[in-house]
Amino acid sequence: MKNLFGILILAVAVIPASAADAPVPWAYAIPAAPPAAATPPAPDTSIKHLAGSSGEFTRAQISDRFGPADWYPGDHPAMPDVVSHGKKPDVFACGLCHYPNGKGRQENAGVSGLPVSYFIQTMYDFRNGARKSAEPRKNNTNLMIQFAKNMSDEEIKAAAEYFGSMKWTPWIKVIETNTVPKTRNANGMFLVEGNEKEPLGKRILETPENAEATEVLRDPHSGFFAYVPPGSIKRGEALVTKASAKTTQCGSCHGADLKGLGPVPGIAGRSPSYLMRQMYDMQQGARNGTWTQLMKPVVAKLSDEDMLDIVAYTASLKP
Repeated sequence: MKNLFGILILAVAVIPASAADAPVPWAYAIPAAPPAAATPPAPDTSIKHLAGSSGEFTRAQISDRFGPADWYPGDHPAMPDVVSHGKKPDVFACGLCHYPNGKGRQENAGVSGLPVSYFIQTMYDFRNGARKSAEPRKNNTNLMIQFAKNMSDEEIKAAAEYFGSMKWTPWIKVIETNTVPKTRNANGMFLVEGNEKEPLGKRILETPENAEATEVLRDPHSGFFAYVPPGSIKRGEALVTKASAKTTQCGSCHGADLKGLGPVPGIAGRSPSYLMRQMYDMQQGARNGTWTQLMKPVVAKLSDEDMLDIVAYTASLKP
C-alpha cells in the first residue's frame, strides 16, 4: 500500500494543474495552480452568525477538521463521534465536508438517505483500492481513501447508520438556460463573482445559492443552483426512462421513481456534478467494486453529452 500511495502522490505532482486538462472540467472542478507565494491575509477572527441558529463561531471553528461548527443541532440525531469529531490525526469529521445533515457540497457528495449497506460497501471499496477517481487530482477522493483506511468497521457502520437515518430532501434547483453568471473556481466550487454573464455551452454549472453562506459559513441550509443546457432535461428523461441500444432504464435498479430500491441508492434530486463524476469514473475503470460491476454496461456506450443529459434530468426530480 505504501508503494501505491507513492505512485498516487507522484501522479498528482506531475500532472499540470490546469482545469482545462481535467476530464469533464465542469464536474471535477479542478482549480488552477495557485499563484506564486504571496503574503497570506490576516486570519478572520470575527464571530459569525446564521439566521435561525444560536451558534456563534469564528471561521477557524467553522472549518475545524476535528470539530466543525454544528449550526443547527436540532436538525439531526445525535452525531457519532466520528461524524462530529473524526479521529486524529488521519480522519476528518464527516460533518466537516458532508455537513451534519449529510447534504454535502458540489465538490464532494450528499450522503444522507443512502442505504446503510451501500454506504458501508462504498467505504470498503475506498479502503480496498476499488474506488478511485479518473482525475487523480480530485483531492476529495484521495482523502476518502485515507479516511476509510483509518476508520474501524464500527466507525464506518456508525456513520452509515447515522446518515442513512435522514431522508434526502430538496437541495438543488435546476434551471435550463443558455447564459449563466460568470464564476471563479474556489477549491473545487464554482462561485458567482460579480454580475457578468457567459455562455453555458455543453456543461452544467453547479453553484451555491449564496456563495458566502456556503464557502465561508458552511451553512447546511443553503443549497445550490444547477444551470443546465436547454433541452437537456428532456433528452435525459428519454435516456433514463426508455429502453435503447445505448443504455438500460435507470428505474430497473434505482426504483421507478429513482429514489432508491433496497440497497441501491436514490439518484433523484442529487448533485449532477457528483453523479457525472461517478458515471465517468465507472466508465473509465477508476471506480470498481460490487455495485460498479452492475453499472459498467449501463454507462459503457454513453457519451459525455449523454451523461450530462442524464444527470440534468435526475437532478431536476423531486427526491
